[in-house]
Amino acid sequence: MAANGWRERLGRHKALTWALGLLLVVFWLWRGQVYQAANEAPVPGPAHPEHEFQLQVQAMAAEPYQPRVVLQGQLQAVRQLVVRARVEGTVENLPELGDAVHAGDEMLRLSIDDRKANLARAEAERALRMAELAAAERLKRKGLLAETDYLMRKSAAAEAEAALTQARLALEHSRPAAPFAGTVDARHVEAGDYVKAGDELLHLVDTSELKLMAYVPQQQVFGLAPGLPVTAVLLDGRELAGSLTFVASAADENTRSFAVEARFANPENARLVGASAELRISLPPRPAHRLSPALLALDESGRPGVHLVDAQNRLQLMPVTLLAITPEQAWVDGLPEHARVVVRGAGFVAEGNTVAVRELSQ
Repeated sequence: MAANGWRERLGRHKALTWALGLLLVVFWLWRGQVYQAANEAPVPGPAHPEHEFQLQVQAMAAEPYQPRVVLQGQLQAVRQLVVRARVEGTVENLPELGDAVHAGDEMLRLSIDDRKANLARAEAERALRMAELAAAERLKRKGLLAETDYLMRKSAAAEAEAALTQARLALEHSRPAAPFAGTVDARHVEAGDYVKAGDELLHLVDTSELKLMAYVPQQQVFGLAPGLPVTAVLLDGRELAGSLTFVASAADENTRSFAVEARFANPENARLVGASAELRISLPPRPAHRLSPALLALDESGRPGVHLVDAQNRLQLMPVTLLAITPEQAWVDGLPEHARVVVRGAGFVAEGNTVAVRELSQ
């Protein structure tokens, strides 16, 4: 029993001795490698390019970019009018809803009542006063009429002329005419109704030309001016081409946004008044670079930039202005016209370092 225990202790001792020896060998091998690495410079990259990490670079040239401002608005008729009564009377005749009228057409009729009689009376009064004025002028030339009497005759003639004009207008206003061509879009009275001056009669709409009012934020108003081409995109995808006709000179005090107006031809009189639409204002083209959004980076101040390699193959982060971005592409301004853009590996090299470059074809 004692012999067996001694042999077990001897076996454990031999195993421990062998493990310690193996550990010493590994330690000396590691020490030699550390010593060698500390005293020998690394292999220069340009002399052995196959062992150096390379940045992938692609030459990119500026392209024409069409900037635009996109707003939301509502289409309205350029010309629409609520026709109101200018004299009192009973409605005798009026058009049906949807009827088209031409400029100058009689839209409805109000009862004439005593307006014709008033017109005849005014015409007779004017004729009398004009005759009296003519006689006064003859007497005045002969010195037989005082100046005050002459002025009284002249004033009476002027009053008669004004009364005649009012009588004619009263008769004319009982037959209101359309100020422009359009469609009767609403009736506020029916035949037989009695109306007074100022009462609403009809709603006339001209849909041959439309306008769209919208508000542009103050950050986007720069460069907007009347005459720029615009497009109205309807909810169903249809598009109308037009032009910008108005840009406000002062911003709204509450929203700090500027009112804009665009106009569109609607020769087929499509029913679009009141429809929501997206207004796209096209600004003059400018050069910019189109690239993948994945190539955008942020500098220490949080501004967007793009990594470039200069003529000496030094890495740079060039600040840019983001003009537009989608998941597929980004348009940026601020790069040289011809730029060598790093498309892979910029995150592994410090800015300003000279790097090995692998040029990619476009």
